[in-house]
Amino acid sequence: MHALAPLIAAAAALALAPGLLTEMQARGHVRANYRGRALPFPFGALIVPSALVALIAIATLRQLGAARLLHPETLSVAVYVLGVSFLGLLDDVLGGTLAEAPRGLRGHARALRRGQISTGALKAAGTTGLALYALSNFSLATGRWLLAGAVLVLATHAFNLLDLRPGRTIKALALIGAGLTIAAGARALYSLGLFLGPALVVGIYDLRERALLGDCGASALGALAGLWLVLTLSAAGQAVALAMLLAFALFGELRSISELIERLPLLRHLDCLGRPSR
Repeated sequence: MHALAPLIAAAAALALAPGLLTEMQARGHVRANYRGRALPFPFGALIVPSALVALIAIATLRQLGAARLLHPETLSVAVYVLGVSFLGLLDDVLGGTLAEAPRGLRGHARALRRGQISTGALKAAGTTGLALYALSNFSLATGRWLLAGAVLVLATHAFNLLDLRPGRTIKALALIGAGLTIAAGARALYSLGLFLGPALVVGIYDLRERALLGDCGASALGALAGLWLVLTLSAAGQAVALAMLLAFALFGELRSISELIERLPLLRHLDCLGRPSR
């Protein structure tokens, strides 16, 4: 029965998406993408309200005793996903209005040294707090709790680095999720299902260049990827994931991820897959 939750949430997102697109365009909530096209932004804001609207049906079914659709871990998942989505939305609304807003970890660090608190720095600190709090409900030993927290925070950051071209984040989430599900089963998928359904819908709009995710959407997808890793992998697996995420974050600070993808034929092909040709 847990498999019904992502379907109900996806249906809610599909129902809400056209109206949100129209409203964003009518109110001028648009931003140019990498090709200069003005698209609704930040469309990733649809993920959270879609999940919450889906709770109307899910809670009603539970109250009537017809079905218990949510896994117990969903509450901790919701705390983290809702929190990072809000922090990302704050960055979308306020950070984008500053012509010289700091970018990257080094930019935010320089701003802090000047006594400025950027929305990016708030997002980094808030994400860390949310990760540690959400994971404190999993009854982990201290070392494992810190390891899982680092994986969760860096996965969220990695998806913000990826969100420079249409569809990159949803493809990355799909690949991570498919690999983990094949290796370890679908239990984590059910814990994340309330948000995975809307994330898939929003990701397809992003891939087809109908809208831009924004930091709120990229952060939500990164949160789901990080939680999937934490809920599935052993301590050794999480340590490997942490090393890879650290390497990715460092590369993103020093080099262009888009240029790297363009230079590698397989990654370039995957990156373009599903996008409009023009």
